[in-house]
Amino acid sequence: MNPLVGEPAGLRYGTSAAAPSPAPARNSSQAESSGPSHPLLLLAALLSLLTLLRVIALAFNATDLFVDEAQYWAWSNELAAGYYSKPPLVAWILAGAREVCGESEFCVRLPSPLIHAATSVIIFLIGRRLYSPEAGFWSALAFATLPGISLSSGIISTDVSLLFSWALALLALIELMRAPRLLPALVLGLALGLGLNAKYAMAYFIPSAAIFFLIAPEKAALLRRPHPWIAVALGLALIAPNIAWNAANAFATFAHTADNTGWAGSLFHPGKAAEFFLAQFGVFGPILFGALLVIAWRARTSLAAFTIEDRLLLAFSVPLILVVTCQAFLSHAFANWAAPAYVAATVLVTGTMIRDRAWSWLKGSLALHLVVAIAIPIAASQAGSFKVPGAGDPFARTLGNRELAGAVRKAVADGKAGGRPFATIIADERETVAALLYYAPELAPSVRAWRRAERPRDHFELTRSFTPSDAGPALLVTRQASPAAILEAFGAARPLGAREIDAGRFTTRTIHLFALSEYRAR
Repeated sequence: MNPLVGEPAGLRYGTSAAAPSPAPARNSSQAESSGPSHPLLLLAALLSLLTLLRVIALAFNATDLFVDEAQYWAWSNELAAGYYSKPPLVAWILAGAREVCGESEFCVRLPSPLIHAATSVIIFLIGRRLYSPEAGFWSALAFATLPGISLSSGIISTDVSLLFSWALALLALIELMRAPRLLPALVLGLALGLGLNAKYAMAYFIPSAAIFFLIAPEKAALLRRPHPWIAVALGLALIAPNIAWNAANAFATFAHTADNTGWAGSLFHPGKAAEFFLAQFGVFGPILFGALLVIAWRARTSLAAFTIEDRLLLAFSVPLILVVTCQAFLSHAFANWAAPAYVAATVLVTGTMIRDRAWSWLKGSLALHLVVAIAIPIAASQAGSFKVPGAGDPFARTLGNRELAGAVRKAVADGKAGGRPFATIIADERETVAALLYYAPELAPSVRAWRRAERPRDHFELTRSFTPSDAGPALLVTRQASPAAILEAFGAARPLGAREIDAGRFTTRTIHLFALSEYRAR
């Protein structure tokens, strides 16, 4: 197989005894002989099939909306420029999905597989532009079948639109470096703005670009042109409404993001760093992540032997993984916090494997990921009906919300406080509020969140906390058997007993109900 366009024939995972020199570009017949004759058409067919199967799988998904999913849905009913824990893009997407599809769990999750398919197409364009149509084809397939993407395709999350925005921004930056023009500058600005409105992690794009210009100074001349600064200005303009919303709400999202880092107390957590690092083998796949580590290690001592294309992809992948690993060491980090890194990493690893003719590794990885892609929706369709030895029901946290809402609905219909019907439903946890809003929408006007401190802890405490104006007979829903701080705020508090909520065949949740009246301000 011929090397990729612009790559030295002897380059192996970025190592070479001498600095690389440009290789002649292949003609169209050479390019076609090394891969599908019409890669984009074949890719479109394969992605359409994969996406169709994922959409069908959503219809058979037996899980309830997880707390974050139900919360995002609740946000979409109250469109704003910002929310307590995240920027607003996910709510806008769900509002659009509701108009097109409806309110079901299927409709709430439907944008995920569709947006991931679009992201895969952009990755094809990145791979084609940097290396070859062949590299773009396999990179797109690799990304679409990553274990993390297969899992993400069955839920709605902020990462879905973040990955799309990151990929679009990277493609636009590549086009700017090829020929500074206004159109790619505007696309880059749009992608930056969308990404920031999806998740603040999009901000990592800027230091990633700075790292690239440091390790590829021959491309730094772009910074003397107006185009990248037009892009940055447009991105800032698009996030400005969210910043204004934060300013009007005590910078709630910024404060939550800072709190989420957990930089308090001990800053020595090697176990957490190891846990995050090992989780990346599951997110990116064991073969691909192992290959990425090999590439990164060899770049440590022979970066000059890497082409501009390789260095670009390294800059937009490895530093982000290192930063989040350090965050995990200092406190904690969830497995998906480095997700944007795998946009560039997918193209880098796939392109390197093709260049090195490591087809057995690439195809083996793809086969393994396809097995995972099939197993995840099958497992979700059987949620609550099986256990994993030693780990219990893996879906227990995603079940029981419908039953919880049913129990509260019955308590509201049957119960009274002081001889009067309940006027308000108080919940002391975000999960309970979110479940009631989605699964008992007729009760939504009466649902209030109990704020434990002056500063709200979540969006529901910020926007629908219990206040003296809500005084009157109230039903308290809590997991605490004796929530003294809440009960003491009322002159009369009568326990209504516990309710066992089924969360699948093997797990139950216990909630406690109290009839409250005669509220006295705290």
